[in-house]
Amino acid sequence: MRQSEIKELSIEELKERLAEFKKQHADLKMAHAVTPLENPLQIRKTRRTVARLATELTKRELQ
Repeated sequence: MRQSEIKELSIEELKERLAEFKKQHADLKMAHAVTPLENPLQIRKTRRTVARLATELTKRELQ
């Protein structure tokens, strides 16, 4: 997800997407541990998306 897409989401949508991407990241890491992924850069992409979502959520909660 891009930062511009994240800024358009509501707080509830941010929480839902965050949970979704955290699960996806955990699944990718597990799959990669068992058998190497065809594209291991997916792990980095999901990790960074989780960080973007968490940062935006924290920023909004502090306002």
